[in-house]
Amino acid sequence: MLTRRMMTLGLMGSALAPATAAFAADDWRAKYPEIVYATIPAENASGVTERYAPFIAYLSKTLGVKVTLRIATDYAAAIEGQRAGNIHIAGYGPASYVRAYSVTNGGVEPFNTTINADGSIGYYSVAYVRAEDAAKKLEDLKGKNLGLVDPNSTSGNNVPRFAMNKLGIDPTKFFSKIVYTGSHENALLALKSGTVDIAFNWWNSETDSNLTRMVNKNMVKAEEFRSIFRSDLIAGSPNAYLTALPAEMKAAIAKAFMDAPKADKAAFDKLSDGKDLGFKAVTHADYKAVVDLQEFVDQLRKQKS
Repeated sequence: MLTRRMMTLGLMGSALAPATAAFAADDWRAKYPEIVYATIPAENASGVTERYAPFIAYLSKTLGVKVTLRIATDYAAAIEGQRAGNIHIAGYGPASYVRAYSVTNGGVEPFNTTINADGSIGYYSVAYVRAEDAAKKLEDLKGKNLGLVDPNSTSGNNVPRFAMNKLGIDPTKFFSKIVYTGSHENALLALKSGTVDIAFNWWNSETDSNLTRMVNKNMVKAEEFRSIFRSDLIAGSPNAYLTALPAEMKAAIAKAFMDAPKADKAAFDKLSDGKDLGFKAVTHADYKAVVDLQEFVDQLRKQKS
């Protein structure tokens, strides 16, 4: 049974290839007439729908089967959906992918990540405060309220905890309260409203971040916030499919993604507001550092429990 923490949106291109009868009986399409693609929550559901709809339609047309988008209301929903086999492809952050790999015993397999506008791979965790706050570094926020995104968020939880540990900061003792906001957008909205005094978020560049996306949607103003921390480079967020899928199916999915920037540039550009150059193939080995980070965070949790 599908988790209740998933919002389902059936999106398929009007030009979806017809006639599964045209496929051979042993073709993977006969066994998988529908592919479910899930994405973790980075913005509100309507924003995700608008961003992904053209790409989902492109995948439907290219793969010759219906592709359905599911928007996870939290990171665990996407992970559990893949463990149950109800989600064939999921767009993860690095830490949530590693968690999915762990709980499925290798049952998910990363196949690509995006290439940033400058040709780099990966992103950063940043910490924002309100513009009028006098704080200049994390150590200046003792006794304040900390805003994190989700326990399985890389830039919104794991990297921040690792960075604070290096500074000798125990969040449970240093801050007055820790608030998990559920999404990157909600983290900045909580900061704006004063619910939290510091909020961690993802950041690619000065012109490509969750903050710039929210500014473009008139949700906030850039001048309302000020960054006081930026992490080292984090591995790129991967798309991962179920390892058990037929090899021909996985190859077709991977090719559809790789071809997208040229085959349907408008749909591809919509995913990142035109900020990404394309996709780069990845394997689990590319996430060894994130595996180590996940083990570190899990150990911290055990020590506090």
